[in-house]
Amino acid sequence: MRSPFPGMDPYLEGYLWPDVHQALAGEIRRRLVPLVDPRYAVRLAVYMLSDRVPAGEIGITVPDVEVIQPHRPPPSRPVGEAAAVAIAPPPVRFPLAVPLVVRQTRVEVRDIAGNSLVTAIEILSPANKRPPGQAAYIAKRDGLRARGVHMIEIDLLRRLARPWPHGTLPVSDYTIVLLRAQRAEAEVWPVALRERLPTLPVPLRTPDPDVPLDLQAALDAVFAEARYARTLDYGASPPEPPLNEADAAWAAGRVSAWRAESPEVGYP
Repeated sequence: MRSPFPGMDPYLEGYLWPDVHQALAGEIRRRLVPLVDPRYAVRLAVYMLSDRVPAGEIGITVPDVEVIQPHRPPPSRPVGEAAAVAIAPPPVRFPLAVPLVVRQTRVEVRDIAGNSLVTAIEILSPANKRPPGQAAYIAKRDGLRARGVHMIEIDLLRRLARPWPHGTLPVSDYTIVLLRAQRAEAEVWPVALRERLPTLPVPLRTPDPDVPLDLQAALDAVFAEARYARTLDYGASPPEPPLNEADAAWAAGRVSAWRAESPEVGYP
């Protein structure tokens, strides 16, 4: 059961993203294990990150949190002289961000001999791309570089700011960045919505060569196994931010052709 899109499916960027994130990390591990065995082990590491989730995302991109209802004033019960006093309603209301602690999972390649971390593969989530989690993530990334750890950063979310100085990365829908240990430059793969995700080099310890990670094949496997096509509403617009006019027309054409080939899946 495949996606209508040749690369990243923008419909996965909404309420399903936490599931996609976890499943993709597991699939990346599964694919790397036979390539690095027996000198290296591949592990999933879980860490906690503070986040401030906009109220509009509660129950949508953060489905595990109880939906917070807007305030409704209690019915008035005049008592004594208070019955004659008119209480002014607030002229302005605005939604508050909800502070949360979220679980993040990354893939780690470790040297069997000393269990030392060699390469970290981070799949970004919204918490990595907005305050306060972004600052904590950048500090963690800098700390890994200082320790001589290779790092691959996979950003498959179009929304929110990438955790890099403005103008550092080329403008693109999706971005993968490789930071090699002891290198003073980053290797960047900008990926457009219409493109397949690349096959990435995963660096190991010298003199071992890089091993390949077919990111598109990993995402396709997750999509098929989880049967995402049965629950995604391809009749609606993709999650925010909106696609530009040309990409929206292209996406609609992809969905239409996919439905004609697979009428048994997806929303009507």
